[in-house]
Amino acid sequence: MISRRVAATAALRSSLRRACSSSSHTADPDDQLLGLVEAPEPQRGSRLSSKDFAFLREPTPALHAAALPPPEAVLISKAIRAYAADFDGKAERFLRRHRDFLNDAVVVAVLRSVRTPELCARFFLWAERQVGYSHTGACYNALAEVLHFDDRARTIERLLREIGEDDREVLGRLLNVIVRKCCRHGAWAKALEELGRLKDFGYRPSGATYNALVQVLATAGQMDMGFRVQKEMSESGFCMDKFTVGCFAQALCKEGRWSDALVMIEREDFKLDTVLCTQMISGLMEASLFDEAISFLHRMRCNSCIPNVVTYRTLLTGFLKKKQLGWCKRIINMMMKEGCNPNPSLFNSLVHSYCNARDYPYAYKLLKRMADCGCPPGYVAYNIFIGSICGGEELPSPDLLALAEKVYEEMLASSCVLNKVNTANFARCLCGMGKFDMAFQIIKVMMGKGFVPDTSTYSKARSWFDEMRSIGCSANVVTYTALLHAYLKAKQLPQASDIFNRMIDAGCPPNTITYSALVDGLCKAGEIQKACEVYTKLIGTSDNVGSDFYFEGKHTDSIAPNVVTYGALIDGLCKAHKVVDAQELLDAMLSNGCEPNHIIYDALIDGFCKVGKIDNAQEVFLRMSKCGYLPTVHTYTSLIDAMFKDRRLDLAMKVLSQMVESSCTPNVVTYTAMIDGLCRIGECQKALKLLSMMEEKGCSPNVVTYTALIDGLGKSAHSLLSEMKQTYWPKYLQGYCSVVQGFSKKFIASLGLLEELESHGTVPIAPVYGLLIDNFSKAGRLEEALELHKEMMELSSSLNITSKDMYTSLIQALCLASQLEKAFELYSEITRKGVVPELSVFVCLIKGLIKVNKWNEALQLCYSICDEA
Repeated sequence: MISRRVAATAALRSSLRRACSSSSHTADPDDQLLGLVEAPEPQRGSRLSSKDFAFLREPTPALHAAALPPPEAVLISKAIRAYAADFDGKAERFLRRHRDFLNDAVVVAVLRSVRTPELCARFFLWAERQVGYSHTGACYNALAEVLHFDDRARTIERLLREIGEDDREVLGRLLNVIVRKCCRHGAWAKALEELGRLKDFGYRPSGATYNALVQVLATAGQMDMGFRVQKEMSESGFCMDKFTVGCFAQALCKEGRWSDALVMIEREDFKLDTVLCTQMISGLMEASLFDEAISFLHRMRCNSCIPNVVTYRTLLTGFLKKKQLGWCKRIINMMMKEGCNPNPSLFNSLVHSYCNARDYPYAYKLLKRMADCGCPPGYVAYNIFIGSICGGEELPSPDLLALAEKVYEEMLASSCVLNKVNTANFARCLCGMGKFDMAFQIIKVMMGKGFVPDTSTYSKARSWFDEMRSIGCSANVVTYTALLHAYLKAKQLPQASDIFNRMIDAGCPPNTITYSALVDGLCKAGEIQKACEVYTKLIGTSDNVGSDFYFEGKHTDSIAPNVVTYGALIDGLCKAHKVVDAQELLDAMLSNGCEPNHIIYDALIDGFCKVGKIDNAQEVFLRMSKCGYLPTVHTYTSLIDAMFKDRRLDLAMKVLSQMVESSCTPNVVTYTAMIDGLCRIGECQKALKLLSMMEEKGCSPNVVTYTALIDGLGKSAHSLLSEMKQTYWPKYLQGYCSVVQGFSKKFIASLGLLEELESHGTVPIAPVYGLLIDNFSKAGRLEEALELHKEMMELSSSLNITSKDMYTSLIQALCLASQLEKAFELYSEITRKGVVPELSVFVCLIKGLIKVNKWNEALQLCYSICDEA
């Protein structure tokens, strides 16, 4: 009975895993913060066409149960542990029933699951005896891991002897695998011990084992021991492979024994080639034997071995690590003449080294060479160069600062930016040289490229501004405008007001750019009313002249708002959902002879879509097209999102087709809008299909995409149950639970709870309806779970086994949610009805009491269980 329950539980657990596998994502094992690197280019799929989205028009297919294979590995592991005391009897009878499913993947999974050396060894031998099956290297590696998992030497020795008595060939292969496993882990001393055990058992090491031993000894610097193993290997009739020879030669050169390396290569009947010479040069560079390394480079040419890019990069990296910058210049000239170039990372390291050595002319020359080599300088190289010049406490010389300004202009042309520290330091150096306008301009440009000033930046900018005035240098309109806009974007209105007043007091009249920055900054700060007042003052229609400090100036008579001013105000009105005012402003703009640009049209379309006025958005869209502006992905996404939310799927499909036909590729926001819209109308299957297509086309989902899908799947499950209550379905609990089970799998996968369920051995998995109740409790919707349980109980005239399982599941869910009072209420109710709870219910109740530090109550419950037993 227990074994059947264990098997059923494992089967359902594995079925849930398979059902959830399409929605699960594992973390990248290489995701280590060893340095900031650029993200890899997304793998683009085939070009999109409207046919790719044809499935969105199709009717939703009926739900059907997927045919899933049985979870053999889980079942076998459970059975082996359950029948550990009678492996030759019950365990083998169980295994014989499943031997048709035996393969290397199942064997490896069982070994890693069981982890008990005795049981793993017996299962391994049983599997080897089965007709039509033979262990692979992966199986031997898995068994070797299990045997080393247990540190009991005597137990391992006994198991190995038992394996040898059963099958000597298996033991020989296993002992060789154990030696190689120690070598892979770098444990050369342990590997030699295992080699001795292998010989004690009467076996000879294989060629692969000898090669692995030589490699690990060479890596560990045990050269004398390596020669002994190599000699024994030759006497046994084995030869080192080329990779092992290269490792051994590199290790010998690292100790300065390059002549021994040459003798060894000749004895092994290998000829010097580019790869071997490069490995030897690498060893010589680590030993700081620079002359010998260069002589090997000449030897290569004498032996008709042409140095490749790896050879030169090895030399360059070695000289760079040893700070031999003179040698680096020679190698760079030599390799580039032969068409070999350093990679971008090596170029960045070279620039950094020469900047640290204050050799800025050569560092700048390297930046130019990077562009000539097809790898133009990027964010890292430019920041290294400018940061090195401007990062010191002392101001750089005028010539160096001029060089930094030149590199800065090249950086902007390459669409790169300075980081926050270098921006502040560069601006400080410019101010020190009296170039205040350029300093403020740099901050403004960097803010436009995503640089977010902090308190320190503003303090420095203000101090530079005050220093500029103190030395009698008059700020012009550019300086005032840059500082004013910066304060407004940071929502520091009092400081912005002070700057504007100083500007007026200094007799510096604001221009159109100043007022455009003023309107844009106020809109971004959320001060839409003040931005509108600035606009009315600007066009001369303000009735209340003294309403705000921004209107104390009298220099706006000859200033007319331009397209930037209108665009900033229209965008701000749309974001504040004042689309009617934005439309009127657009009409006023046209009447004044100012032609809107695509940014204004995009803002209006998005604004109308956000408030649900799709028809108005389409009118603006048509006007935009007539004016010759091509809609962007942002334009299409705004329309598609609004149409999906308005359940106008046909219209959304027309816009999507137009988008694809105009070669405008959807981005993650577009896909997310469609997935969210499909989930809102209950088309979760289509949303899942769209998610798969999105990934196939090289567009990675983000957290908003998954959130929309999770919410849609949960609501779809609940809405289906609500629909079922209006039909005759609730009378048939089996059908009710079957439908719930299908949605529960997706709900578990969407919430990422599968691993959490497995980590709690007391959480019930078998009752399918209990899964949904548990899901609601995990999602913080336990009240709905209780309501669902209440409705199910009202459908049943008498208490049966199904309702008993539901009680059990709900009590356990309440305990997990720390709602013990309700859990004990249900416990009292079920006991009053004469139903004996499962033992797992008592365990959960006790755990819940302990969790809230009610130890006395937990002990009393334990005593009561013992008394009832």
